[in-house]
Amino acid sequence: MSYLFEETPQYALNKIAKSVPLDSKLVSTASPLPNTKTPGFSPIYRNDYSPNKLINVPYPGLDTLYKLFDAAAAAFPDKPCLGKRIKNPDGTFGKYVFETYGTIRQRRNNFGSGIFFILQNNPYRLVDSPAHAKLKYDPTNKNLDNESFILTIFSHNRPEWSICDITSAAYSITNTALYDTLGPDTSKYILNLTESPIVVCSKEKIEKLIDLKKSNPEELRNLICLVSMDELTTEDSYLRNYAHENHITLFDMRQVEKLGEINPLEPNEPTPDSVFTITFTSGTTGAHPKGVVLTHRNAVSGVTFLFSNFFGHFNSIFYSFLPLAHIYERAVIQFALTTGAAIGFPQGPSPLTLLEDIKVLKPDTLALVPRVLTKLEAGIKAQTINNDAKPLLQSIFTKAINYKMQEQAKKENEHTNPSLFVYDRLLNSLRKKVGLDNVLAITTGSAPISSSTIKFLKASLNIGLAQGYGLSESFAGMMGSSKFDAESTSCGPVSVTTEIKLKDLPEMGYTADDEEGPRGELLLRGPQIFKEYYKNPEETAKAIDEDGWFHTGDVARIDSEGKVSIIDRAKNFFKLAQGEYVTPEKIEGLYLSKFPYLAQLYVHGDSKESFLVGIVGLDPTTAAQYIHARFRDKIVKKEDIVEFFKTPRNKKVLLQDMNKSVGGVLQGFEKLHNIVVDFDPLTVENEVITPTMKIRRPVAVKFFAQQFSDMYAEGSLIKDTNGKL
Repeated sequence: MSYLFEETPQYALNKIAKSVPLDSKLVSTASPLPNTKTPGFSPIYRNDYSPNKLINVPYPGLDTLYKLFDAAAAAFPDKPCLGKRIKNPDGTFGKYVFETYGTIRQRRNNFGSGIFFILQNNPYRLVDSPAHAKLKYDPTNKNLDNESFILTIFSHNRPEWSICDITSAAYSITNTALYDTLGPDTSKYILNLTESPIVVCSKEKIEKLIDLKKSNPEELRNLICLVSMDELTTEDSYLRNYAHENHITLFDMRQVEKLGEINPLEPNEPTPDSVFTITFTSGTTGAHPKGVVLTHRNAVSGVTFLFSNFFGHFNSIFYSFLPLAHIYERAVIQFALTTGAAIGFPQGPSPLTLLEDIKVLKPDTLALVPRVLTKLEAGIKAQTINNDAKPLLQSIFTKAINYKMQEQAKKENEHTNPSLFVYDRLLNSLRKKVGLDNVLAITTGSAPISSSTIKFLKASLNIGLAQGYGLSESFAGMMGSSKFDAESTSCGPVSVTTEIKLKDLPEMGYTADDEEGPRGELLLRGPQIFKEYYKNPEETAKAIDEDGWFHTGDVARIDSEGKVSIIDRAKNFFKLAQGEYVTPEKIEGLYLSKFPYLAQLYVHGDSKESFLVGIVGLDPTTAAQYIHARFRDKIVKKEDIVEFFKTPRNKKVLLQDMNKSVGGVLQGFEKLHNIVVDFDPLTVENEVITPTMKIRRPVAVKFFAQQFSDMYAEGSLIKDTNGKL
């Protein structure tokens, strides 16, 4: 369609900028649609901001990631876009240096053009490969008749990662990602399944990838090109030779961009239905990961959700901390690019540079996960309310934090931070010391988090903290709480992009007619929700029903305002010998939220046994404090603490304290009767948790089989002779 007068990208983004943030009260509730309740299900809920329709674009015409970034690049060509810290000669890192939106757009065009050049002229291109038949530039196709080839990205967070994403969007290339914790077998599986011809990676991954093809020449026959994000020098000639020996061409990114500059191609604009990415979920079953197929429509809907819950401003500063291989961070970065943000990246792959980097970058917002926040909470507590070495400081901060928590918990303060002049100055100084002085709010998602952690951090840092919910299948978040939610227990209402309902789970005791509000398995539908798993119709059919509802497997409760709390996981329950059903995720969450000395917990039951056992991971920052307070003993070394809790007497005291903390919340059969104590027993390396910290229960039950057997042989530590707790 052609127009006599067209709105410029600057006009569109300026209009959005003047309209955000939305009044949080307008999007903070959801309601059931009339006459939508059916047997076995709750009514359908929609956000009260738009009950009559779902919204999937932030502004008319901005319906692909390509259009969103191009609008930002046209509106803010000279604004900083992607930045990194320059390494000094002494090995330290200096200030952040940024390239502008205009520069990144030009690099995008050069890189996209160069990718097609090196693939179409590749000497190892196979004439009999259907995957290699896709290595063509066809701007008339719009990625509808023919699928794109798959470009694979493999590195830690860095500007080049985002350039790959931006380029993929502009040239209708579908991409996917590998990450270290997948391991070589899963990486081989993904490269084979996608028939990916090209991997763009950091230099240290190159040799491993060539090794992988050398060991699997037939399965990885389609892999014919590697592009290093780092410059290749004459010293790297052995890598080029090794690559050619295994029918792979090797370039660095600047070479590809130069070839693209010499052989330019205009962006091959995608449609909303073009596939943007295939994100492989790490999975909790131990089987091969499933590839979630996500279109530009899904992605732009995700950006639209973030606009509806936006509490910042345009041209802000973001820090890209969470792994870009996971959809949570990718959604955040796509949103940041739309708003003209300056995005700073970490020094390298280590997460330990977080606080050092943000002190230099001074971001406005942070997207973090519960594990990072609980460590931050423990560190702040050690310096403030648990600082026995400085009683005066301890007393002052305890009063300030407790009073701030009390005021923030009032319903009338749900959409604003109550001003407490004297205490605010003290708490703001603490926030500045941590390096968060410019941060307006923190968002968290991907895993459950204790409400006590949210309340403490909101108060101690005098900051907003919003909890969201989303999945790979929903292009990350599709609901989010107010950043000053009074109770800090929910993920907020469903957003304007999606509708939800709950499915009864009578075998678990959850129904839509429960007294405390509808409870059941959470079902999602709308433009933000994926349509299929890659080359996996069987799993797609299991996940999406005939009416288009995606069954998440998460158990939710919806309150009177339409706010959603995730309370359990469907199918993760088992029956004990006495016939009682137990849901371990609910139990784990309660112990972790009520007993602050735990960092990890895995609850296990057996149908032949009458009680539960558990694998306990102590919090390394507070374990010594607990031992000193409870046992009047001073033990600092981790290995000594583990030995300390191998003694049945000491282990029993710890277990009694854990059970006391969950008091009347859990029934007797839901409490732990024996435990094994360690630090970080659940790791990605031993494959019992996913990179997003979800427990892979089928794997974990085998991994800890001997410990479970030993605990059941030892018996309950807390029953008296009559079998009572």
